[in-house]
This record gives sequence, structure tokens and C-alpha cells, in this order.
Amino acid sequence: MPPPQKIPSLRPFKQRKSLATRQEEVAGIRAKFPNKIPVIVERYPREKFLPLLDKTKFLVPQELTMTQFLSIIRSRMVLRATEAFYLLVNNKSLVSMSMTMAEIYRDYKDEDGFVYMTYASQEMFGCLGSAAPRDGGLLGDRPCNHL
Repeated sequence: MPPPQKIPSLRPFKQRKSLATRQEEVAGIRAKFPNKIPVIVERYPREKFLPLLDKTKFLVPQELTMTQFLSIIRSRMVLRATEAFYLLVNNKSLVSMSMTMAEIYRDYKDEDGFVYMTYASQEMFGCLGSAAPRDGGLLGDRPCNHL
């Protein structure tokens, strides 16, 4: 009998662990890996199209750029080349793709020491689904209105 599949919790990471527990976890990570950035990546709660990641915690080299990190997340989601997504820092900021993870950590780390990122498909930010004309596949399988 195969081992049971690990299913990620749908509750946000901050709701699964207390602040003190999260702070202790970051302190241990930073002591053991001082050149790595602890990042939590979760799916936007109302996201309907993108798959869940198999894990939410990432330990990322500080010199990695957002472009490189986005590529890592994209490959973990196994998206087709035509499928797009956004990665928001603190559930609200689209940061420059040339920023390093060290810069993001400096500017956006939470009080617990983690950097929180949320991913969502472009439709979550103002595009309509079935009412829009098809775009010829340039923006993915789901149609999107353009202004």
C-alpha cells in the first residue's frame, strides 16, 4: 500500500502556528543557515485555477533574484508556458523582479522573521472569465478583458 499523499493545509501558515512558534522557527533557521531567507509561499485564498504547491516553506539563497525565485515557484506548479501568475509580497506588493531575496527580506520581512508571498493567476486582479473574447492563447487558457 503506497504511503498517504501529504495534502497541504488550506489554513494560512500564520493561523496554523503561534507568533512565538514562528519566531523560534526562524531563529533556528537563521542560526543554522545565516545566508538563507525563510519564505512562506501560499496560494491566494480565492484562487481557482492555479494548483496548490506541495510545500509552503522555502529556504532561499539571499542572492537569488525575484525572477529566479518566480521561476522556481513556476516549475513547482508545473505550469504551461502560456499560463501566467503573480507573486505578491505581504499579499499586496508586486516587487521589482531584479530585487534580491536579501533586499526583499530587509524591506518586507514579517515580525516573525518570515517573508510571506502569495501567488495568484492574473484573473484575480481585474480580468473577467467567460464574458471576455479569447485572446488567441497569449495569456493562457482563460480569457481576459483588456483595457
